[in-house]
Amino acid sequence: MRSLVRNSILPLTLVIVGTAAVVRDAAENPHAARSSGRSAFGKSGEPGQSPQGQDQDLPATAPAKDGNAYTPRRTEENARIGAVFEKDDQGAHFCTASVVRSPGRNMLITAAHCAFDPDSGQPLNDLVFAPGYRNGNEPTGLWKVSKVVVDDRWAKSQDEDLDVAFLALDQKDGKDIQDVLGGNTLGINRGFDHKVKITGYPTSHDTPISCQNRTTKFSDTQLSIQCSSLEDGTSGSPWLADYDPKTHTGTVIGVLGGHEGGGEQDDVSYAAYFDDDIAKLYRRAQDED
Repeated sequence: MRSLVRNSILPLTLVIVGTAAVVRDAAENPHAARSSGRSAFGKSGEPGQSPQGQDQDLPATAPAKDGNAYTPRRTEENARIGAVFEKDDQGAHFCTASVVRSPGRNMLITAAHCAFDPDSGQPLNDLVFAPGYRNGNEPTGLWKVSKVVVDDRWAKSQDEDLDVAFLALDQKDGKDIQDVLGGNTLGINRGFDHKVKITGYPTSHDTPISCQNRTTKFSDTQLSIQCSSLEDGTSGSPWLADYDPKTHTGTVIGVLGGHEGGGEQDDVSYAAYFDDDIAKLYRRAQDED
């Protein structure tokens, strides 16, 4: 995976997303790279790349054995996980996010490196979210990100233990995203040993992939997991534990990111441990929404 050393960082915790400043001729070249200056980091992809090698070597629709990726079915659980694009869906998706329950009913969780560009000291200001995205189909359309909330310690130094971001979304057709799709619970200080399901969107695919396995303790502040095919684009994918099919909710205990931006190998991934710092960030996101 590509990792970059970041320098000259400006502190910023909460930024209101404004109008995109980049003009692109979509009709002439809909998959041209954007000139946002954003580069891939960890297991995020690069906007503007066209998907290639779609769904190669992945069994379709049936869960595989632990540690092996597969193409997940369309379910209510998977519908609240989606691909992250810049500006619209004409370029490539480069990260993954998911709906997490909040009083404002409009909150996503992802990795901080998916939503904030340390090179410029600014958030990505034109993000959109496509929940349930598959092969160009968006069951509930595109949702515009209105605010990005990261810990200012991550903004200053990319502290891998704080590689988490909360994104507020604008309403769509008068509804908040949680009203349409529901949301998962945020799990704080839940320990290191969990059976989780990770679902994300590799940039090289136009459908999601899932993988299930047990997490392990990499350090006092990082979780790790062995799962195949979690490559560029899966940054921000939720690590979902304790899913209850009766209530249709689970608990997000991590997002793919943290150490090495999520990992330098496709079959080993990391997530920052959700401790009191992440709880404070979550409360701040609610207060500033």
